[in-house]
Amino acid sequence: MLLRKPFAASPLWVRVAPFVVFLALTFCQGQFGDASRYWFYLAKTLIGAWLILEMRPFVSELRWAISWEAVAVGVAVFVMWVGLDPFYPQMKSSGPVWNPADRFGAGTPAAWGFMVMRLLGMTLVVPPLEEVFYRSFLYRYLVKVDFQSVPFNRFAGVPFLATAAVFGGEHYQWLAGILCGAAYQWLVLRKDRLGDAITAHAITNFLLGLWVIWRGAWQFW
Repeated sequence: MLLRKPFAASPLWVRVAPFVVFLALTFCQGQFGDASRYWFYLAKTLIGAWLILEMRPFVSELRWAISWEAVAVGVAVFVMWVGLDPFYPQMKSSGPVWNPADRFGAGTPAAWGFMVMRLLGMTLVVPPLEEVFYRSFLYRYLVKVDFQSVPFNRFAGVPFLATAAVFGGEHYQWLAGILCGAAYQWLVLRKDRLGDAITAHAITNFLLGLWVIWRGAWQFW
């Protein structure tokens, strides 16, 4: 209940502050020793889940929606993300690869615990926080400062490209991130709602997490 009052008072604050907090905790990963990369991920996942619960009453568009387009885009983006990986230069990571099997020992409860925690976090917490910030706030704010007056199905070229570029810049795999951001934005425009993009984002992240664990493709984490 701590954040309910400021969230209720500001449509901008309720859509931006949770993402900023999540981003700040991401920055803290690895800043306090190697193990802090894992413990801060756990902390930001739990805090992110709490922030979603706090913001949900004040963000009416924060509703998951299932459609064939959402499933198709989610799967297609996963295939694109993995398939493009060897073919373009990527941003350098600021630290070692996120690999709990290497840090805590392959097959140990700690390693599996952090892998499952990350899979849950990237599937259930990251999509709502990011989609509300990028697709509900940033895209519409770039169209018009009074962003709530902008319908979700309104297309604007410069905000579309800018939002996709900013979304891509958040990821080491920047090209895949840009294309991914464009695909999710297309979903919002097509369906005139946010929920399909949240679902597609969750499907992509879930499949990517399974791929990382199955193939040991830790560079994606």
